[in-house]
Amino acid sequence: MGINKDQVEGRVKEAAGKVQETGGKAVGNPAQELKGRIKKNLGAAQAKYGDVKEHMKDDAKRRAEEDARDDADARDDAAGNRP
Repeated sequence: MGINKDQVEGRVKEAAGKVQETGGKAVGNPAQELKGRIKKNLGAAQAKYGDVKEHMKDDAKRRAEEDARDDADARDDAAGNRP
């Protein structure tokens, strides 16, 4: 399983949002806290989107490999090359 751009960017935004949220809470600034919470949640959503994309890509690759094996087995069966 690889890592894609959405996974990386999402996790960076999530971390930055957490820092902003904590900073806003520490200084008593509800607007900054809210902005941080929004950024954190948007980052988490982007990272999850990247995770889903990566899983779909891996699944498609696995299915293509299985199909290629099945095709090769069918050709061997048709040619009488199987015991």
